[in-house]
Amino acid sequence: MRVPRVLLAGAAGLTLMLTACTTDTPTDSVEGAGLTPDQEWFDEAEFEAQLAQRDITPEGPEDQPWLQAIEPEWIDTSEFVHDAPEDATLCFSNASVSNPWRVTGFITMEQQVEALKEEGRIGEFRVSDAADDDNQQISDIQAFVDSGDCDVIIISPSTTATLTPAVETACESGVPVVVFDRGVNTDCMVTFIHPIGGYAFGADAAEFLVEELEPGSTVLALRILPGVDVLEHRWAAAQKIFADSELEVLGHEFTEGDGAKIKDLVSQHLQRGEVDGIWMDAGDGAVAALEAFEDAGQPYPVISGEDELSFMRKWKEEDLTAIAPVYSNFQWRTPILAADMILSGEEVPSEWVLPQEPVRQDQLDEYLERNEAMPSLHYAKFGGEDLPGFPEAWTER
Repeated sequence: MRVPRVLLAGAAGLTLMLTACTTDTPTDSVEGAGLTPDQEWFDEAEFEAQLAQRDITPEGPEDQPWLQAIEPEWIDTSEFVHDAPEDATLCFSNASVSNPWRVTGFITMEQQVEALKEEGRIGEFRVSDAADDDNQQISDIQAFVDSGDCDVIIISPSTTATLTPAVETACESGVPVVVFDRGVNTDCMVTFIHPIGGYAFGADAAEFLVEELEPGSTVLALRILPGVDVLEHRWAAAQKIFADSELEVLGHEFTEGDGAKIKDLVSQHLQRGEVDGIWMDAGDGAVAALEAFEDAGQPYPVISGEDELSFMRKWKEEDLTAIAPVYSNFQWRTPILAADMILSGEEVPSEWVLPQEPVRQDQLDEYLERNEAMPSLHYAKFGGEDLPGFPEAWTER
């Protein structure tokens, strides 16, 4: 257990002097209503369901988590059987490849396509990238529908509500639609593929901090952006768990995932006082947060990061007290495999919930060894070791 550090005499005066030189003022401690989840983003029943799903053994091959499913409801797809799957065209509307998680996943997806092409299971693979622009993605989906060339349309939506009508338009075309990663407000698609969800991610991180920190310890929450459902769910779960603990939450800061901003905000909080724990809704900036402690000459905090290798390698090098929550990157294989199953008339889950297990201390060495050749921005649970381009497709990105 981590014991809270004692404030040094004179720290308050030093804090006032140092923070006067900064441009962004960190938030104050969050108490009471500040730890009550925003009801727009918190669904108690879904929260409880996701936390329970963490303990459910999924169905499917033990060594292929991208084909596993938690409590699936199987549906018939015989109406979509393709007589010549080797000539089938898969069309993929991607929200973007604007961060390392999405880059890693898209490479895995491309390699899964190559594997099925080699087996004569699918034909052409067409891709559009909306660069995180809702209007562009709506146009991309409409273009796929208008072309009449797609035998399956796969969609990773940029946002939930805005993309819903475009997904419904794709469904109305009669072509089977597969949605994955982020959801939309319709169930017209043949299958919706995703890991357990944001509540599970946020809870894994918050529970770890509650377990490892002594009562009265301070925690700083670092968030990327407001208004994104899976990120809001992560924070809502953390609020729920922290509210029932004896930890003091110093505040939550929006960082836009920018390493320099993360480091600056953490530095400001360290100037104001002690920070015993760091909770993050996405851990690709965790190293920047840790660098702020190094610069301040402070002991490392208990921290939740993610399965990005830069963080995991830092965890190992510095013997951190840490956890890597996971939003399973191997999910990028599943839509291609689902398309193959649909074209073959095989049953698929109507909602395909994939396992989502954090990397803990006792698994750290295993995942670092498995990913030894991979670049720092790679994600450890990418699940592509058995695909044709391994490892070059990922190391030469």
